[in-house]
Amino acid sequence: MSRRIKRKYVFREVLDVDVPPPTESQTIVRIVGTKGNNLHTVVAPDQSTFLVSMPKKFRKNVWVRRGNYVLIDPIEEGYKVKGEI
Repeated sequence: MSRRIKRKYVFREVLDVDVPPPTESQTIVRIVGTKGNNLHTVVAPDQSTFLVSMPKKFRKNVWVRRGNYVLIDPIEEGYKVKGEI
């Protein structure tokens, strides 16, 4: 699959307007900064801050900025990185 076609499918997946509501394990958080290596500092609704990572599939196709809201899945094995976008 060429890079252009892959980007088209990734954008379609990200911009899908029929996003289901978050499950019990997922959380909506706000991005407050980037740490590099596709790590982002986020603030949860309970005002706790932690790091989340961006999946490899989205790294060169989707950009997030400070102030954006994202949906994360928690990961149990992480000490510093506690979720994945």
